This record gives sequence, C-alpha cells and structure tokens, in this order.
Amino acid sequence: MIEVRGLTKRYGDKVAVDGLSFGIEPGKVTGFLGPNGAGKTTTMRLILGLDYPDAGSITVGGKRYRDLAYPMREVGALLDAKSVHGGRSAYNHLLCLAQTNNLPKRRVAEVLELVGMSAVARKRSKGFSLGMSQRLGIAATLLGDPRVVMFDEPVNGLDPEGILWIRNLMKTLAADGRTVFVSSHLMSEMENTADHLIVVGRGKLIADCTMAEFIARSSGAAVKVRTPSPDALVLAIAAKGGQASADADGTLVVRGLATDQVGDIAFEQGIRVHELTMMRASLEEAFMELTGDSVEYRAGIPAASVPVGPSTSGSGV
Repeated sequence: MIEVRGLTKRYGDKVAVDGLSFGIEPGKVTGFLGPNGAGKTTTMRLILGLDYPDAGSITVGGKRYRDLAYPMREVGALLDAKSVHGGRSAYNHLLCLAQTNNLPKRRVAEVLELVGMSAVARKRSKGFSLGMSQRLGIAATLLGDPRVVMFDEPVNGLDPEGILWIRNLMKTLAADGRTVFVSSHLMSEMENTADHLIVVGRGKLIADCTMAEFIARSSGAAVKVRTPSPDALVLAIAAKGGQASADADGTLVVRGLATDQVGDIAFEQGIRVHELTMMRASLEEAFMELTGDSVEYRAGIPAASVPVGPSTSGSGV
C-alpha cells in the first residue's frame, strides 16, 4: 500500500507536484496518467526518496521509504532502464544489487530466466537495445520479490511479444496481492492493463477512480437504443435529465444516462426496446478530453504549405 498525502514539490518557481493526495492499493494494477510535465516521474521519485518533498508525506506499507530496512525486499522500481553501468554484464549488475540488499545469489538466475535474458546474462549491458535494457530493469525490480512494484514507461522499446509479456506480468503480480503502480503514455496498452487510474495534470489530481468510471466521464460515452417508439423515449429521457438524438437510421444515441437508467425509463413508460448497448469512449478519447486544460506543451498544426520533412528540391547540399 502506498499512501500519498498533501505532496508538494517545487523547483524554483515551478510547482511540479501541487498538494497531491492518493492511495495505491494492493491486488490491482493502478495506472498513473498525465500529460508531459504533469509531475508523474517527480511523484515516483518522491515516493522512492530520490527527491525530498517541500510538503506532505509518503508512506509505503506504513513506513517512509528511507526507514525500510531492506528496500528491495519491499519495493521494486524501474524509473530509467538505461541507468546501468555499461561495463557490467546483466548477471553482474543484478548480483551487485543482490549483495547490497542481502538477497540470495540464486535469485539473480531466477529473475534473468523470468525476463528471458538467461542467454545474454554474461554480455555487457552497454550493447543492449532499449528493449533489452527494459527487461534488465524489470529483472532488477523483481529481484527482492517485493510486495510493491513501480514501473515508469515499462513498455518503451519492447516488441509486441514483450508488451504482451509485461502486461501479463503486471496482472499476475496484482493477482498475487501485490501493489502495482505503472506510468505510461500508451493509452491503448494502459486500457488493457490497468484496473484503477490516478490521473494528474500540472501537478494536481484530476481523477482517482476505476478505469470504467474514468471513461464514463467522457462525452464520448453514450447509450445506443433501437425502439419502435423513438419520439416517446426521447421525451421520457429528457424528463430525466438525459439527451437523446437520432442517427440517420433512426437509432437513438443517449448521453448523460447509464445503460440501466435508460432501460428503467423505457420499462416505466411501457416503451418496447429492441436494442440497448453501451457505446464506450476509448481511454485515449477520455484522457484527451479530461486533461485538455492541463496540457503544458501543446504543438501547433503546420499549415498545408509548410514543409514538415526534408526538402526534395534544390541542390541537396
């Protein structure tokens, strides 16, 4: 369990984290989302004691991180996959971590096998691709068999097989009762992985809810209804505070009400319904809509006459 209360961090005039409070519970994958500059990595660094807050408190399992006797046995974290001594082999990198945390030597071989790196265990890490570095970082995260794991952009550089593997790994860890906290910009992947979401923007909390609840907040969420009495249902829905509009084929699209609410209204009014379907927005659509005011770095759209790539005319010098 991770508890963050009133967390604030400033760098000069910039407030990177602003009064942030949330809890990360075991037994589920909690996604950590926000635009660039929202304070996600800073928050993770504060949880791990790599930076010190200006205000607020953070506890992991009821203790401050710095008070943990053997941190890697309780918290595993991957923040920067390339933060490895390039002259060391994968095996020796993990062995050093194991020895400094009083972990058994056999655990090194176990995690290398788990992440699929046994064949390259004796190779120097400086020759690893980003995907291989991610796997090594994940191995280090799991070295102490911790009850809390934190990943910052863990799928960067992974191929499709690797992405599927890390997704299933996180779900397995959560199913085992561990606390899993993961940050990612890949909305489609997060939608397939996370059970709960913490969403921040400009250092402030935007949402702390389940995946389904977050998506339901989007205007893209709607209920599709087919009925032989559309006019009557439109009036009944409006009386309950919903909005209904008809598509070209006569199908009604209802916003502002959940599927069961629309069904209850139709039943109460004696209106026959042939189809009642939830039209879900994607996580990406919901995220873009609900964090639009929190985007710090917004790119412009180039005019059609402005080249966006190398010119193919001229001398080519």
